[in-house]
Amino acid sequence: MADKTLADLSEKMRDIDFTMLTTKTKGGALGSRPMSNNRQVDYQGDSYYFTTDDTLMVQDITADPNIGLSFHGKSGILGQRPFFVAIEGKADLFRDKGRFAEHWTPDLDRWFSDGIDTPGLVMIHARAARVHYWDGEDEGEIAL
Repeated sequence: MADKTLADLSEKMRDIDFTMLTTKTKGGALGSRPMSNNRQVDYQGDSYYFTTDDTLMVQDITADPNIGLSFHGKSGILGQRPFFVAIEGKADLFRDKGRFAEHWTPDLDRWFSDGIDTPGLVMIHARAARVHYWDGEDEGEIAL
């Protein structure tokens, strides 16, 4: 097993913009959807994602805050090792424009044309509890 630190993982995650965020659905199944990390890549165990309050994802998190995130970088192209990160944690939902502004980036305007004033805007704060990674043939786990 490799012995990477959270700082090592953060550096490798720098070029991964999208994750799959997984929640437990009302019927007990798993629901996954792609979410952008807004290029906030100094990963310390917290991730922030934006959506609207009319989504199934928000309903899922309200009912059960346990979530999973999965990241995939460098697809194994000749000479490059594949890199994967699987994160387990909990999510909180925020509806505060002050908190939105702390994590807003101009790229988000593509999906939310009214910016932090978008009606029904919700910020998901994902807090990691466990991070498992695979870096080529190395793998390891970090508990937070």
